[in-house]
Amino acid sequence: MQDFEDDFSYETETEYQKNTPLVTKKVSETEKNMRLDKFLVSCFSSFSRNRLIKLIETDCVMYEGCEKYADKPDLKVKTGDVFVIKLPDAVPAEPEAEDISLDVLYEDEDVIVINKPAGMVVHPGAGNYQGTLVNALLYHCKDSLSGIGGVLRPGIVHRIDKDTSGILVVAKNDFAHVHLSEQFKKHTIERVYQAFVWGIVKQKEGVVSSLIGRSSSNRQKMAVVTNNGKQAVTHYECMDIYPKAPASLIKCVLETGRTHQIRVHMTSLGHSLIGDSVYGMVPKSAASQLRFFPRQALHASFLGFIHPRTGKFLSFEVPLPQDMADLKILLEKNYKV
Repeated sequence: MQDFEDDFSYETETEYQKNTPLVTKKVSETEKNMRLDKFLVSCFSSFSRNRLIKLIETDCVMYEGCEKYADKPDLKVKTGDVFVIKLPDAVPAEPEAEDISLDVLYEDEDVIVINKPAGMVVHPGAGNYQGTLVNALLYHCKDSLSGIGGVLRPGIVHRIDKDTSGILVVAKNDFAHVHLSEQFKKHTIERVYQAFVWGIVKQKEGVVSSLIGRSSSNRQKMAVVTNNGKQAVTHYECMDIYPKAPASLIKCVLETGRTHQIRVHMTSLGHSLIGDSVYGMVPKSAASQLRFFPRQALHASFLGFIHPRTGKFLSFEVPLPQDMADLKILLEKNYKV
């Protein structure tokens, strides 16, 4: 899991933001074939190399004069190249604690397990500095946080999308953070999701294994790619079908946890999630009552992990939230054969 602590001075970057975008010098003959990240360091010494790598990998660096991303730190620069860095909005160094109600499934000195509602962002970011799960946890946990990396903050070891509901485990100290992160790295965490998708899933069960990376046509979306992606594996099982909708209820078990993994994999099978405004492909025959479900119909219903201190396996399961439960009732009542 990535570390959310940037290793640069916010004050330094804020000074640069007043004069954005940043433009490099031309690559000289002696600098050709230098790695892109090293070349950028030579141009902007106030930025750490790690910070510049993050900017490269998050599509903040482009070639001057064209809409082409320079998105690999080890890209070899060529003589005459000029690069433009568009800095993202600065994120406050420390999120503020907010008194926001949480559905706590379990808590001890090391971990806290939350049933996150749809609509809540997990971690503060651009446009979402308040009302996030982290803001809520800072208030809820107070003095029980001993700190992650020396900072009093909850350790986010995995995330689910803003409009996805369900279970998350969060570390309350460095010890738990390291152990949980290792379990996610080794793919030993058990995660089960339920989703309503468009169309009739004819195969009772199956596995989708592919690379997932940035879409070449829309950098805001993820896609199944043939290279420059990360391996993603989703096991799925069809639990019920609603031919008159047409729609299906599926269960997905994740081996990996890539960004938008279930949404991308099911779309690749021709069964995008009901309510998914980003990846959704609504069939022409779709029932009108289902077309405007307000979010992707995806719920993290089960989570199992080894407790970092006791070594015991803990598991948690929560039912569908009210909106998805209502959707299921509607489908069973009106759209089954």
